[in-house]
Amino acid sequence: MTVVQYQNSISLYQSSVPVFERALSAFLPIIDKAAAHAVAHKVDPSVYLATRLRPDMLPFVRQTQIFCDGAKNASARLANVEPPKMEDTEASFDDIKARIQKTLDFIKTVKAAEIDAAADREVIFPVGPNKMKMKGGDYLLHFALPNFYFHLTTAYALLRFNGVDVVKRDFLGAIPAIAPV
Repeated sequence: MTVVQYQNSISLYQSSVPVFERALSAFLPIIDKAAAHAVAHKVDPSVYLATRLRPDMLPFVRQTQIFCDGAKNASARLANVEPPKMEDTEASFDDIKARIQKTLDFIKTVKAAEIDAAADREVIFPVGPNKMKMKGGDYLLHFALPNFYFHLTTAYALLRFNGVDVVKRDFLGAIPAIAPV
């Protein structure tokens, strides 16, 4: 396996908060499209919130709660601060949008220096009923980000499954520093 060495490195902060912000911000208009789709097709929005891909998978509303929790908890754990508590009471698209916005509001308060200081510090986090620990950099890259994207992608796929007209460009949102060649 070839190891690529980069001249410039990116920080844990650059690899976390702005990534979470872009993805969460991109999901807000996706929720609007889902709400409009429900109205246009005369579908009770609660059908979308309860949709699962398989009986043993979590429904759309829970997927959204988990990806919000993933962003806020990873940011808080890396910064070594207490994340805000959020009740899992969302029962509408507006509730989900409010949770996403609360998550965005919180992660914007986390200091870059606090997150960057976590690279080699042990981060303790729950996995089901167990507690695990990893170095901050490993936690972000090998646990927090993959889990965040798993639940975000699953939520997106559930809306697509229900016929909501969203495409990859909606999922990607505004990509910073992209320019045509």
